[in-house]
Amino acid sequence: MPDDDYRILEVHDGHVPCLPGRDESVEHCRFCVHSRYFRVNGAYVKSPALAFCLRHRDAGEVDLKKVEAVKCGDRRGEGYRSMMSIIG
Repeated sequence: MPDDDYRILEVHDGHVPCLPGRDESVEHCRFCVHSRYFRVNGAYVKSPALAFCLRHRDAGEVDLKKVEAVKCGDRRGEGYRSMMSIIG
């Protein structure tokens, strides 16, 4: 997916506006299948969720307290979907 197709979700008090009227914690984004990148100190790093993806297994840990925004690949309005339901 091209970078301009991602939704950029700004973090406020440790949460992002996942869907209208529904916030999710950054901790949930860490394990969400739609999470692609986290912005930390102004730079984007791969989401830890991608460590479980067969295509992007090189993602590392992120200090969740420093996350400023999340690039989200959810374009259908599905919302948070745990990676654990897929790999578990």
